[in-house]
Amino acid sequence: MTKKQFQISNLKKQISNFDFRISKRERILRTKIKISNNMKNIIYLASLFLGLTAFGQQMPAAEESQPIRIMNGTAHLGNGEVIENSVIEIDGGKITLIADATIIKLKAPTGEVIDASGKHIYPGFIAANTTLGLVEIDAVGASDDEDEIGTFNPHIRSIIAYNAESRVVETMRPNGVLLAQITPRGGRISGQSSVVQMDAWNWEDAAVRMDDGIHVNWPRSFSRSGTWPDLGPIAPSDDYDKEVEELQVFLNHGKAYKSNDNPEKKDLKMESLKTVLNGTSKMYVHVSGEKAILDVLAFAKANNLTKNLVLVGAQGGETIATTIAAAGVPVLAGRVHDLPSREDEDYDMPYKFPKLLADAGVMVALENSGSMERHQVRNLPFYAGTVSGFDIDVEKALMMITLNPAKILGIDKDYGSLEKGKSATLFISEGNALDMRTNKLSRAFIDGRDISLGTRQKDLYERYMDKYERQD
Repeated sequence: MTKKQFQISNLKKQISNFDFRISKRERILRTKIKISNNMKNIIYLASLFLGLTAFGQQMPAAEESQPIRIMNGTAHLGNGEVIENSVIEIDGGKITLIADATIIKLKAPTGEVIDASGKHIYPGFIAANTTLGLVEIDAVGASDDEDEIGTFNPHIRSIIAYNAESRVVETMRPNGVLLAQITPRGGRISGQSSVVQMDAWNWEDAAVRMDDGIHVNWPRSFSRSGTWPDLGPIAPSDDYDKEVEELQVFLNHGKAYKSNDNPEKKDLKMESLKTVLNGTSKMYVHVSGEKAILDVLAFAKANNLTKNLVLVGAQGGETIATTIAAAGVPVLAGRVHDLPSREDEDYDMPYKFPKLLADAGVMVALENSGSMERHQVRNLPFYAGTVSGFDIDVEKALMMITLNPAKILGIDKDYGSLEKGKSATLFISEGNALDMRTNKLSRAFIDGRDISLGTRQKDLYERYMDKYERQD
């Protein structure tokens, strides 16, 4: 190779290396631009997703802007009474008038007039002992706030975990369930429940009564060995007496702590027991079985807790209903649409159980804990409808999801019945609200606010009905 050829070859290599450096810089620059564009797309898609999510959630209703008069409907007051041709006036979130429209002289209306001719008006139904708003998706741990680690948790407050924007909560309103007692689960003492209304921005707005009581899971007096489907025989529980004693010891510690006006160190668990021991909040004892119920009554009497005791579930209590009534203890009766809890039980016992208690003089309200309980809460009015089919007056069955739970939960001053001065929390149904065929709400109000009855389910129904109508 001549000197000139070598110089030409070397120059070509330098040009090639320069082109490579230019190309590399260009590739880096292009990559950066591509990443930047991808990030913009991600941010855009995330914003779009959040926007759609926010759009999909129900907007809480605005405050009442004008008085409302509901005319000519059949008003079921929730206290056992009915006004066939009623007039109900709402102003400032309260019921200012409820009367028979045929015998009262009315002034000219100053706001909206709703003609409810042929329709039925009810107080908002109240769902007791439910985990609504505490769990959104069972399989997603981050959305499950129904229980906490530990055995004795009286200091746990369910209200601060309540999700007012839950997709599940909004599906209760179209069936007339407008209030609920949000209750924790797990442990011997689960924690404190609170009562909420179901159209709110957050848990502070939702709260109707915070920390209304502490929930105790009474030990099982009988247990069954084995697992499904090879279940063993039912036998007395070996640990029953020990577990009851542990509960008594914990309560004794609470009493000792309460008697000390200036404890050296604050104990949140013991502080939380004070309201129960003072009688300012309820003690809800989840219990089943005749022996266990009798033991609960004796336990409450020995600890001066009978006045604020509520039995939850209480399966088997029909045989000692007069004893429960004599103690003046109300019952949140277990799910009506269920199987018998014992092998020797009548096949229809869950259906007639509330009536048997009520006939003995027990104040009864309905609850719905159990499998798929959050989604099943919407069936609360139909539980009352089933009870009414077992030889009990339909208005008394209605009281089991209106005034009775309001009294038990301590909110009857404002909720549970249609009465002058109470909250205008009510709804208008096309027919009998306790019958799933005719429970079709046209309007609903919480504290006088005209709430939405739309849900994600309704949106999907309308979407796919439109799809198939187009195909036809």
